[in-house]
Amino acid sequence: MSGIAEVARLAGVSKSTASRALGGTGYVSDDTRRRVMAAASSLGYVPSTSAVSLATGRTQNIGVVMPYVNRWFFAEVLEGIQQSLLQRGLDLTLYDAKPGTDGRNRIFEDFLARKRFDGLIAVGLEPDHDEIDRLLSIGRPVVSVVGSGEETTVVEIDDDYVARRATEHLVALGHRDIAFVGGGVTTHWAQVDRRRLSGYFGAMEDAGLSNHAVHIVSEVTMPGGYAAAVDALGDVRNRPTAIVATCDEVAIGTIIAARRLGVQVPSDLSVIGIDDHEFADMFSLTTLRQSPREQGRVAVQLLLEHLDDPSRPMRVVRMPSQLIVRNSTAALDPRRSAVVIDSRVRGE
Repeated sequence: MSGIAEVARLAGVSKSTASRALGGTGYVSDDTRRRVMAAASSLGYVPSTSAVSLATGRTQNIGVVMPYVNRWFFAEVLEGIQQSLLQRGLDLTLYDAKPGTDGRNRIFEDFLARKRFDGLIAVGLEPDHDEIDRLLSIGRPVVSVVGSGEETTVVEIDDDYVARRATEHLVALGHRDIAFVGGGVTTHWAQVDRRRLSGYFGAMEDAGLSNHAVHIVSEVTMPGGYAAAVDALGDVRNRPTAIVATCDEVAIGTIIAARRLGVQVPSDLSVIGIDDHEFADMFSLTTLRQSPREQGRVAVQLLLEHLDDPSRPMRVVRMPSQLIVRNSTAALDPRRSAVVIDSRVRGE
C-alpha cells in the first residue's frame, strides 16, 4: 500500500501539505487539494483515521445537530455540509434533535457530551438557554446555520430584509390588503418566523398600511399553510388580495387552498414566499431565493477556520437573497379592490 510520501511526491507537494489536504486540517488551496486527492486516488492511498487522529489530535469527524432531517431546508443544508466534508475527507455524525422529545434530551445530556467530534454545526436548532450552556460547555467550536446571539458564529440570511422585500413587491403591485401567514402556533415559535413577521410589519408601516396588516397564524408546513388559508380565504368580506408567506411551503399550501376555493392566483390573490423551494417553479411561485446548500458549505469553512484558530471572534455571515418573480403575483385589479372595499362598507 502506498504511503503519504508517495502521494506527496506524485502531487508535487510536501508531506505536510499532503497530510493537511487529506486530513482537512489547515489551509490548502482548492487546486492543491484536488491534486493531492487525485494522487491518493490513483495510488489507492487511504489515510488511517487512527493515524491521522494521533498525529493531529483530532477525530476527523464533524457533528451536525438539527431538529428535522426530512424538511426541505434542513435536508438542503445537510447536503451542502456533507459535500463540503467529503471534499475534505472528513466524517459526519448526524444528531436528530426533534423539539420536545426524549431523544433531544439524550442528545444534549449524553451524546454531545461524549465529544466524538472536532466541532459542531447546529442547524436551525433554536436551543433554549440551558441547551446553549451545554453546547458551549462541550469545549468544541460551534457554528450555527440560522441562530441568534453572540455565543456562536452564525450563517444566515437577513430574515427581516427578505420579508420586507417580499411585502414591498406586493405594495408596488398596488396591493393594500396584504396578510402574513406563518408562525405563532406555539408560545416559543421560531425566531426566523418572528423576524420575518417583524420585517413584514415594518414594510407595511413604511407604506402607511399598518391598519391593513394582519398576521394569520399557521404551522410552518404545507398543510399548515393550507389550513390557515382555507379559513382566511373563505371569508369573502375580509379576504386579503395578497399574502406574504413565511416560507415557500406555507405559500404552496396557500396556493392549493386558493385553488380548492375557486380563488384565482394571481388575478384574485397574489402569493409570495421565501426560500425558492424545489417545488416553487412547479407552482410558479414568486419568492425570495436563498441557498441552503451554500449555507451548509460556508458553515463547514467557518468551523474549520475556528478549529485552525480558536481565538477567532464569533461573527454573523449574512448570505445573499434574490427576488425571483414568477406568476403567483400580479398587479391588483382595481375592480377587485373596489369590490372588497364596497362589501366592507356595506357590511356584507
